[in-house]
Amino acid sequence: MLPFKLLSHPGFTVDLGPHVFPAQKYRLVRERLLEAGIADHTDVVTPRAASDEDVLRVHTADYVRKIKSGDLSVQERLVLEVPWSHGLIQGVWLAAGAAIEAGRLARQDGCAVVLGGGFHHAFPDHGEGFCLVHDVGVATAALRAAGEVRRIAVVDLDVHQGNGTAVVFAGDPEAFTVSLHQEDNYPAVKPPSTVDVGLADGTRDKEYLAALEGPLARALAFGPDLLWYLAGADPYEQDRLGGLALTLDGLRERDRRVFAAARAAGVPVAVTLAGGYAASPADTVGIHVGTVLAGAEVFARSSEGLSFSRH
Repeated sequence: MLPFKLLSHPGFTVDLGPHVFPAQKYRLVRERLLEAGIADHTDVVTPRAASDEDVLRVHTADYVRKIKSGDLSVQERLVLEVPWSHGLIQGVWLAAGAAIEAGRLARQDGCAVVLGGGFHHAFPDHGEGFCLVHDVGVATAALRAAGEVRRIAVVDLDVHQGNGTAVVFAGDPEAFTVSLHQEDNYPAVKPPSTVDVGLADGTRDKEYLAALEGPLARALAFGPDLLWYLAGADPYEQDRLGGLALTLDGLRERDRRVFAAARAAGVPVAVTLAGGYAASPADTVGIHVGTVLAGAEVFARSSEGLSFSRH
């Protein structure tokens, strides 16, 4: 058994047709974890969808109406970059609900991993870059409304800058956002996070891990009640939408360092998978499985003498 819970739902896997986004990875990651004996069925929690009330704490009423009805303009569909469907709406509402539950479970167990989500390009009034609803924003707002968290930090290690995250949490004194990304990549306009680190094309393991050290320490020094970790697989050297050059070993070490730092600080960490578009889909699945393994390695050693519910 894992020392924490995984959150997974068949509805995460949305049929997008021929598309660069491998939505099937959500199902394949779960299957590999179970088939390899890394997790068993008791480790997996099936989340409930977020409520409209939850989503409306972050997104405008007009935007929520449009995405639920499909009443999107041609331009709105173009920037969204995924085909609208009822299944898509179900999937993102489930991802937001999973994030809410992951935040709660992380504060109980030290860690929780959503086998999906990480929709960091969603803005309060529109979606971009495959992202309709900002699951981390929705979850943070729901947990705050319930009085369960106050201060949060986001460490976003997707290859693309978290523009939606920067806007969702802009001016929030109880939020600290970090984005470590490829500078010369999507999005063209990068609203400021608390800390942005734009990396050069071709950045490799050693340089990447060195660049992560300071921002990660600053995020934890902020004293968050919960750390959101977007463990994107797309800094991988063979990713089709990325231009960094991390190896599989480098990505695993990245994950281990985030988990170890959070554990040492006594800060619970809730994980979403974010992006991953490797030339070989098996590599993307393997990277996400590696994130779970890295978390299991760290938190299996941390169950005694540590308290993660800070307030």
